[in-house]
Amino acid sequence: MEAILSNPVSLTAGAISQVKKLMTAEGFDKTQKLRVGVKGGGCSGMTYTLGFDQQDEKDHAFEIEGISCIMNKAHEMYLYGMEVDWQDGLNNRGFTFKNPNANTTCGCGTSFAV
Repeated sequence: MEAILSNPVSLTAGAISQVKKLMTAEGFDKTQKLRVGVKGGGCSGMTYTLGFDQQDEKDHAFEIEGISCIMNKAHEMYLYGMEVDWQDGLNNRGFTFKNPNANTTCGCGTSFAV
């Protein structure tokens, strides 16, 4: 029996659409991949990071709907199962993060603690 490997994070249809829009912008470096990660700081201890970057040896590579993604292997324990969404409303515009591993989140939604 073959094991099915799931992606560490998921992107909603809105997030996929927005990322693909960014990737088709003039001057986009097609050698870069979408990096999902965390960094220290923020009001709750850790902050989500999302941007385009080059892959290195510490990364786990995966693909979502034709989007090449990378994540530092050490970040998976904080982010596994997280959903990234795109909000385009009057009060909130940008990427949002729903992380089942977060014990505490801040009001801005970009910072968390585990």
